[in-house]
Amino acid sequence: MKKNYLFLFLSVLFFNAVNAQDDAPISVVKNQFKINPLLSPGFVYEHGFSAKNTLYSEISTIIGYRHDGFYNESTWFFVPRINEQFRHYYNLEKRAAKGKRTANNSGNFVALSAEYQFESISTNKLFTEYVPSFTVGPVWGIQRTYKGKFNIDLNIGAGVNIDKYDTEFTPIANFSLGWVIGN
Repeated sequence: MKKNYLFLFLSVLFFNAVNAQDDAPISVVKNQFKINPLLSPGFVYEHGFSAKNTLYSEISTIIGYRHDGFYNESTWFFVPRINEQFRHYYNLEKRAAKGKRTANNSGNFVALSAEYQFESISTNKLFTEYVPSFTVGPVWGIQRTYKGKFNIDLNIGAGVNIDKYDTEFTPIANFSLGWVIGN
């Protein structure tokens, strides 16, 4: 008789645990770190404020190459940058209902993006200087993290770019490939 009660008790606990996982709200990760060694090398920290909102903070370097045919000169340039985005993930429940991954903030989002690009670390006097600039504007994006924690992040939008010479309307685009660290 005692075995039946124990079995019944364990069955109820197991059933409640399974239902609790099914009823758990779909939510963004509270703290997520990423490393992006490709394209624009850098580090990302994404902090979840609520079930669907995060603050995305990125420190990275833009790497570029220029060639001037007139002087037959070439140069590499390295531009440090900081990118902050307040993201709202709007389709997590829909993805989960279709059986798609929502782990590590895999979803679509809209965001307000603010980016500051510093002066280039390397310079060549034959080329125009790379001046610091600030860009702000709304973006739409997707972020996907796969089972090996490989991460793809793309966001595009339009905004305003401000530097010491001009203020102008500009497209915003950011694409990164990397890995989620931890968890």
